[in-house]
Amino acid sequence: MRVLRAEAEFASVRKEIRVAYALWCVVGLIGGHRFYLGDTGRSIAMLFTLGGLGVWWLLDVFFVARRVRAVNRTRRAAIMARHGLIDA
Repeated sequence: MRVLRAEAEFASVRKEIRVAYALWCVVGLIGGHRFYLGDTGRSIAMLFTLGGLGVWWLLDVFFVARRVRAVNRTRRAAIMARHGLIDA
């Protein structure tokens, strides 16, 4: 039962790669995809520099999927630990 609760909690906070890329396309120059992933510091830097004059925005096309996976991995581990479960 604890596993199901933990999985349901993770499903509610899980980030989607497609959404992150959609945000990258639409509001990427001002760091919208970074705000979505919780990278507030980088988001604010992108906001005030217009994505590092487009350089950071362009490079993020290669790193968004990896960052989404890292955020999801960290969130899942934290939720499992909070429920007293070991994440495999």
